[in-house]
Amino acid sequence: MSLVTLAWLAASTAVFVAANGVLKTYAQQGGIWVLAGALALFCLGNTLMVQVMRGNGLGVAIALSVVFQLVAITAMAMVVFGEKPSPLQLAGMALGVVAVLMIAWPGGQA
Repeated sequence: MSLVTLAWLAASTAVFVAANGVLKTYAQQGGIWVLAGALALFCLGNTLMVQVMRGNGLGVAIALSVVFQLVAITAMAMVVFGEKPSPLQLAGMALGVVAVLMIAWPGGQA
């Protein structure tokens, strides 16, 4: 994966984290404009993901995005919202990271 594609992935992940944070606020407090803001952020995140798909194909791009978001959103949930994942959930996240590393590993380079 090139550094440019990695930058697109980081940008899309940041936008998706922000979108989910806004959506959590909507779930707790409501407000149509809060929901509209979350949906706009999700649209922007998906637009950024197109660049990742161009660089790595659909399957790898989505696998990378899902696990990057999983880790980033869980970190945000812990820090911002005080949520505490169980040890089993943390182990599942670690397995997801290992799986993505295996998927994204450049072919033929062990």
